[in-house]
Amino acid sequence: MDLKVGIIGFGLRSSLHRHLQRPGEGSVVSIVCDTSQRGREDAKTALPQAQITDDLQVLLDSELDAVLVLTPDYTHREVVVRTLEAGIPTFVEKPLDVSVEAADEILTTAQHTGTRLYVGHNMRHMPVIWQMKQIIDEGTIGEVKAVWCRHFVGNGGDYYFKDWHAERRFSNTLLLQKGAHDIDVIHWLAGGYSTQVSGIGALAVYGDVTSRRDNSDRRLRDWFSLDNWPPTAQTDLNPKLDVEDISMVQMKLDNGVLASYQQCHFTPDYWRNYTVIGTKGRIENFGDGPGDFIHVWTTRTTHGFAEPDQKIEVLGDEADHGGADPNLIAEFLRFARDGGATETSPVAARAAVAVGDLGARSLRSKGETMYIPELGEQALQYFAANQSAERVG
Repeated sequence: MDLKVGIIGFGLRSSLHRHLQRPGEGSVVSIVCDTSQRGREDAKTALPQAQITDDLQVLLDSELDAVLVLTPDYTHREVVVRTLEAGIPTFVEKPLDVSVEAADEILTTAQHTGTRLYVGHNMRHMPVIWQMKQIIDEGTIGEVKAVWCRHFVGNGGDYYFKDWHAERRFSNTLLLQKGAHDIDVIHWLAGGYSTQVSGIGALAVYGDVTSRRDNSDRRLRDWFSLDNWPPTAQTDLNPKLDVEDISMVQMKLDNGVLASYQQCHFTPDYWRNYTVIGTKGRIENFGDGPGDFIHVWTTRTTHGFAEPDQKIEVLGDEADHGGADPNLIAEFLRFARDGGATETSPVAARAAVAVGDLGARSLRSKGETMYIPELGEQALQYFAANQSAERVG
């Protein structure tokens, strides 16, 4: 029998509905809730068979088997706590929320209610990432000691500086909205979680752009254009803009691995570059999509650039984050129905939020080191048991 699935928030990530609406194949979208008229109209067009509402309680009362929370990041705690308390297995888009305190409340609610919680860190299903993870797990480069990530966010001006993402009061920092992906990947490749973080950053370019507009009547697809170049010539930026457009954080992990993450929103190119260094060699991706390559060095050379010992082609499809999105949704639906282990992890999602949140606090306070608060032992045990332990409290 098909799972009855609801969607809360029908905005940018609403494209996930294509992997949910599969009558006779495991799932159907039976109801969509969105507080905006634009969202409800888009949902009606995309899913004409579904009930459309602006009342969250109506959705909560509709006897769902699972729900996707795709609302803006700063609303996640408010919405997810209600879906968990209603006993509906819940997918929440990354980041888990915009502060470590909010993330902790979500995890506590999941633990106390016993309702299954899944966080949409789709990059764990991206071929370039799981191929790098496989190389590491096979021992090719030995024991991991360092992970570096450079993220060239070529679409940053269009993606994040024309709506609510541009304001700290909503997004907190783009180390969360954009960086949570990469921070989670750093932790996954390194096999540990950060215990301390320090950062630097600036609003280096977009703060000087004078063309401003309230874009609440539009969506990303309405304003996005590759012609918005160079960054200093951007138009219609958000009226208020106080998040950094370039940020860098350094991390020390609980297993001794050292890591760094750099993010820039005004580059001409758009891709991620990971370098992982171990005791027997290193790996680095050149491009992060299908047909690109992961380079593997395991032989010592005297000086200068050396050709890698191996070049491993990145697999996957061009669409849906290299084919990650359908795998992500398939895993969530299986988890909602049957439980069990998953590639994504609420604890890991919380760890990514902690680095982004405290990294932003650091870069806004002269780069001082911030120490990440530990998650309680009961919560760690509960999620380590794949959320199958007895309910608490």
